[in-house]
Amino acid sequence: MLQTQSNLMINDNSGAKIAKCIKVLGGFQRKYAYLGNTVVVAVQKIKSKNKYRSKVKKGEVLRALIIKTKFRSVRKDGFLFKFSTNSGVLVNKQEKPLATRITGPITREMKKKKLMKLASLSSGFL
Repeated sequence: MLQTQSNLMINDNSGAKIAKCIKVLGGFQRKYAYLGNTVVVAVQKIKSKNKYRSKVKKGEVLRALIIKTKFRSVRKDGFLFKFSTNSGVLVNKQEKPLATRITGPITREMKKKKLMKLASLSSGFL
């Protein structure tokens, strides 16, 4: 569960490291975002290794798709899971990822929400 002013780690190779949530998309006065929701973020930190080759710059405003949250999630079969960090993947307006690789696995809920491009770029499913 993310809200405005929440920090999230970026789990792709776009060059961003940490981003701050500016706005939760998906409805009038929506306060919280869960797994699979889109938020507007501002890039706070970039990876210093590829500072000049990165696709994003510090302070840039982009959209991110949430792939991990600290808030617990429950599947229909009763399986309960949560992660240690809030994480996201930078995407464009058509929900296509900016990066060419996603580090770490993503949840099966992404596959059900028709985000097959993300599923093919990730290392596996949880």
